[in-house]
Amino acid sequence: MARCLQLAEYAVSYVAPNPMVGAVLVHDDKIIGEGYHRLYGKPHAEPNAIHSVKDRQWLKECTLYVNLEPCSHHGKTPPCANLIVTSGIPRVVIGTLDPNPKVAGRGVKILQEAGIEVVVGVMEDECRELNKRFFIYHEQKRPYVMLKWAQTHDGFMDKIRHDVSELPLAISNSITRQLTHKMRAENQSILVSTNTVLLDNPSLTVRNWSGRSPVRLALDRQGRIPSDYHLVDNSTPTIIFTEQERVNTPNVEYVKVNFEKDGLKNVLYEIYRRQIHSVLVEGGAKLLTSFIEADLWDEANIEIAPMSIGEGVQAPIFSYQPVSRKSFEGHEWLFYSKL
Repeated sequence: MARCLQLAEYAVSYVAPNPMVGAVLVHDDKIIGEGYHRLYGKPHAEPNAIHSVKDRQWLKECTLYVNLEPCSHHGKTPPCANLIVTSGIPRVVIGTLDPNPKVAGRGVKILQEAGIEVVVGVMEDECRELNKRFFIYHEQKRPYVMLKWAQTHDGFMDKIRHDVSELPLAISNSITRQLTHKMRAENQSILVSTNTVLLDNPSLTVRNWSGRSPVRLALDRQGRIPSDYHLVDNSTPTIIFTEQERVNTPNVEYVKVNFEKDGLKNVLYEIYRRQIHSVLVEGGAKLLTSFIEADLWDEANIEIAPMSIGEGVQAPIFSYQPVSRKSFEGHEWLFYSKL
């Protein structure tokens, strides 16, 4: 199962909103085939593993290990459970059941009804952790929310700035900047506030890491984002949440939402409705604080740099204990999780 998880993680950034899945076939205590779900819309882990076996007769004496319950429905690919049955595999070991209501035990039922021995719950915690975004999306009907910010040792996210001509305070170092882009690649979308867009004119793309750029999301209640800014350059899929009537352009969708009551929940619902299973909230301070106060977060990553500026934009107050902490050339990286 550990090998399944290792294989599955190779596809991080490439299969969302599908889960990351790896599969291993074992015959006489030896791995004879393996595969993983490489790309959204392409074959799943199980067929990739099965088709990698040189002698198909071995399948009739194999155990298939897979970290997530085999699918049982026709989507972009045929049901994996049916292929397992027709391949004659006698035993299947599953890390955890699939929370997707289209599967949710049906895959196991198909296997069992075909006389296949099925074991469920091997390394279940690790399997859920790998696909935590997928599980939150299906179980809580909202995207997985990850908060991220960098602050100085004395608690400021930036100096006071008035427009885009003033450069932001450089807080991160080369290593933590890479980690931030790694997080962008691992999440399906990234969300920022209007002020962050106006002051930084950010691209919100993945540049210092390999992987796909996330869907760019921004709150623009009053329609203040200039038309010549990077966010609306049509280069990357982008969604702007607003109260204004706006016309969509190629790669930029304007979504009208009610900000007055449960504004963040309304935004998260629209993200969920578009099958986006995770959102990385990068700023600014007011937006991050709103998520914290509404208790709408699953994970937080806070970088603390060894510098003090005395005054500036106050970082959010976060009164939780970190699950872990690391140091990168004097910069502390604190990790928080509700799971």
